[in-house]
Amino acid sequence: MPNLRFTEKALSEWMQGTASDSDIVISSRVRIARNLQHLPFPLLATRQQSEEVLNRLANVPEDQEIMSLGTFYTIKLDEIEPIDKKVLVEKHLISPSLANESQNGAVMISEDESVSIMINEEDHLRIQCLYPGFQVREAWEKATSIDDLFEAEVDYAFDDKRGYLTSCPTNVGTGLRASVMMHLPALVMTQQINRILSAVSQVGLTVRGIYGEGSEAIGNLFQISNQITLGQTENEIIDNLHSVVLQIIEHEKNARTQLINDSRLRITDRIKRSYGILSYAEIMDSKEAGQRLSDVRLGIDLGIVQGPSVPMMNELNVMTQAGFLQKKYGHDMNSEERDIYRAKLIRETLAKA
Repeated sequence: MPNLRFTEKALSEWMQGTASDSDIVISSRVRIARNLQHLPFPLLATRQQSEEVLNRLANVPEDQEIMSLGTFYTIKLDEIEPIDKKVLVEKHLISPSLANESQNGAVMISEDESVSIMINEEDHLRIQCLYPGFQVREAWEKATSIDDLFEAEVDYAFDDKRGYLTSCPTNVGTGLRASVMMHLPALVMTQQINRILSAVSQVGLTVRGIYGEGSEAIGNLFQISNQITLGQTENEIIDNLHSVVLQIIEHEKNARTQLINDSRLRITDRIKRSYGILSYAEIMDSKEAGQRLSDVRLGIDLGIVQGPSVPMMNELNVMTQAGFLQKKYGHDMNSEERDIYRAKLIRETLAKA
């Protein structure tokens, strides 16, 4: 039976750590895309070929060097329920593509959930490392060390001119996607966010929602990542992202200071209203929950709200998603039922604070 310990709790162990600028940068992530030589990309592979990929890659973590990084658990996606797949997506341990479209898809997850290695997603292999706060360089160092261990065991599809070959042309070259998840409520409230995000797009970066491409930026959470993978080295990509994120952090800090100096009473009222509504509401849809949890998180960072903690906000951001709600309460729900149980879960969690 598959190990489902990862879908039983909302808060991954790695999320409980602290790091620099964690009041603004929620997490840092690095993902490396690789494919095996002489085998079709997953979208074109037969079931037999994708099974061969799975067998070859799933055995690599038995190597002693990789085992030294900790214990890994392998989950085959066709052996678990759809609700468990949804929870893994909500925890960012697998991609929506792996959950919904993969053939012989699997994921290897480290014990603290900071590393997830996806097999037969859009590419044969996707190595993902997650760190709390602003630690994109640390995430890169961990990801590249794991990549080196896999490369010692299997032959990657590589071209001397183009670099690593990937299913999507936008990943060709380094195959590297580095990103940070940022909480930017003050830039949104002061109506500076569009100007900032427009500037970001001019320097080879892109902005997405919390679940990547095509998703919405709910709760003032924005994912900033590199758009270019070809023509730059891995270190250049990481350095560019690092430099731009430092500037965004500074803009958000200035915007928070502006809010306090110009509208202290108004922002305090907004934050406390959100805290009150979360504490007593009987119905709460996901969009409103995201916005009000964002307000309370800002209140914690500004010292306006006492009691709830930042880890509690991180946990609620996952617990209030559709998949986790249904997993926790043990049955399928329609939209209205989810709104009722979401409000109940938030009330009970905040009461513990």
